[in-house]
Amino acid sequence: MTVGSGVAFPVAVPVVIVGAGAAGLTAALAAREAGADVLIVERDAVPSGSTALSSGLIPAAGTRWQAAKGVADDPSRFAADIMAKNKQRADPAIVAVAAANAGATLEWLGARHGVPFDLVEGFLYSGHSVLRMHGTPRRSGRELIDHLHRAATASGAEIMTSARAQTLHAGDNGRIAGIDIVRPDGSGEAIGCGALVLACNGYGGNRERVARHIPEMADALYFGHPGNQGEALAWGEALGAAIADLGAYQGHGSVAHPHGILVTWALMLEGGFQVNAAGRRFSNEHAGYSEQAVAVLRQPGKIAYSIYDERLHQLALGFEDYRAAVKAGAVRRAPSIRELAASFNLAPSALGATLEETRALAAGRGSDPFGRVFTDKPPLAPPFYGVRVTGALFHTQGGLEVDVSARVLRRDRSSFPNLLAAGGAARGVSGPTVDGYLSGNGLLTAVTLGRIAGTTAASTMTSTMN
Repeated sequence: MTVGSGVAFPVAVPVVIVGAGAAGLTAALAAREAGADVLIVERDAVPSGSTALSSGLIPAAGTRWQAAKGVADDPSRFAADIMAKNKQRADPAIVAVAAANAGATLEWLGARHGVPFDLVEGFLYSGHSVLRMHGTPRRSGRELIDHLHRAATASGAEIMTSARAQTLHAGDNGRIAGIDIVRPDGSGEAIGCGALVLACNGYGGNRERVARHIPEMADALYFGHPGNQGEALAWGEALGAAIADLGAYQGHGSVAHPHGILVTWALMLEGGFQVNAAGRRFSNEHAGYSEQAVAVLRQPGKIAYSIYDERLHQLALGFEDYRAAVKAGAVRRAPSIRELAASFNLAPSALGATLEETRALAAGRGSDPFGRVFTDKPPLAPPFYGVRVTGALFHTQGGLEVDVSARVLRRDRSSFPNLLAAGGAARGVSGPTVDGYLSGNGLLTAVTLGRIAGTTAASTMTSTMN
């Protein structure tokens, strides 16, 4: 992953995009709409990325889907929620542009490119003041990627799969001339570009970098794409790009173990709770599923048990991942809490006592030592359900700093002439730590900065290639 110059390029494309996840595919759609020829370079045989491993939910304010459900929202309220979660530590300009563009981006993807979004109802994600999560029908990131892939192909964007970007070529002024790609058989080629969009996510799959920047997750399950090795970060470091918030990431405190299947956090938001091997709660499950990953990993064996009931089981069945967990046998059902405890080899008396404590809290008796409010949800009732889970690292949130046009910035705050970044390659809006992640922040910047990057790249490439 070196940066070089002085290479002859037998082939040149106006806009080259590295990565065919949500950011790269959205960038391609925007660049094609602006009239540019586009080549996406994707290391996998089929576009996937971390997006395909997620629930595919994107927050947006002021959409027609919200209006149809009577939800009043606007970008300023959305931006305030993002900044409140990150404790005012993200770049307010990028937060503002992401919040302002999210609704229009989803409307554009829906109306022009056929992505079938609707509003997620039934529960409110922590930190969001109103319902604003949007998803495709199966609530699946794989489904979202498939729709974006089909749309990008239909738009005329070329997608070169099984091709890994290996070397970035830049001149002394920072202008990107092109990239070298390598295929699994060792063959490769040099491709020139008028503008380059880095949409190759972060460094979550790079254990050395994870240990260096987020040591608390060094030994955690990595639930992102293994190809997220930090190439964009390495290229940026070599070029002298500004980089920030490398300690930020999205974790998740509810991955079925050992099945490796994401279990929706809606179970916790709507009344469920988590216990450790002693059958006791250990945190405020409503603080956020990202920071809950750290709390779970601090428990004996790095394991927790999500406890809930039939009402919540029926709610979760709306998510494809949860249905997969049921099919895999990760979800257990029992007519009583004692029998559920026994099925997990937990002390029945301890789990029973924890259940009674949550019921008392739901009835307004006492206060939770972890600060959670139970009075707004019904107490759990038999039959009961449980899933054995662990905490996991999903994707990193720090990266190359960009301006509101998605141009990568140098350390002196000037921008590179034709280098752009979006999604996990760019600094996100979660601030510097895990607890700043607001549900959906990853896909929010993937699609909004992706669209902006594609538009900027198309406007940049003409002067660059002349």
